[in-house]
Amino acid sequence: MLLLCTPAYGVKNNPDFDGMGYVGTLPDLTRQYIPSEPKSTKPVFEQVQNFHSADPIKPVPRDNPAFVNIILKQDKTSRYINDINEFIPMLEKIYDSIDSNESVQLFNAKVYYFNKNADFLRTKYDQKPEGEYISFKKLMELSTHAKSIALLRSEALKYNPYLAYSGAGYIYDPNNITQQLEYLKTEVERTILLLKDAN
Repeated sequence: MLLLCTPAYGVKNNPDFDGMGYVGTLPDLTRQYIPSEPKSTKPVFEQVQNFHSADPIKPVPRDNPAFVNIILKQDKTSRYINDINEFIPMLEKIYDSIDSNESVQLFNAKVYYFNKNADFLRTKYDQKPEGEYISFKKLMELSTHAKSIALLRSEALKYNPYLAYSGAGYIYDPNNITQQLEYLKTEVERTILLLKDAN
């Protein structure tokens, strides 16, 4: 590869050269520059008649039930229904976690999130009429069941290397845990269907 360099003759000999920058003359750019004139725009329509009408705007007929029921369309779902609808995606994730045999950590994280939301629902509706609903009771039962299975899986992961699967160690047997997960999966599926029917 051939590299050509042209030497900068005369730069060192120039008295105006201070060691940095361009040495030479620049062209006069203002000589050929013509500034553009601002153009005025015209409206698309010639005239809008009666735009500023003297008629006042009529108030919204909030006292009229037809307007309220048809135009405004109030939300007919209760706050409780909205709250339990938030549990459906959580339960679907737990169901998918069991179905795809996810790791103990991922399963426990999803169960923990579900339990925290169930605890919030319990404090919100336990002393109210909603606390007697079947959907509420089913969610509380499922929360307890899921928590116990998550604890069982954590303990099994921790103690499996040290226990025999006979006597007290039987509960940590992988076959027993698989069976418990299948029970939980069935309960999760039933609860999802129950919550969808509550809408």
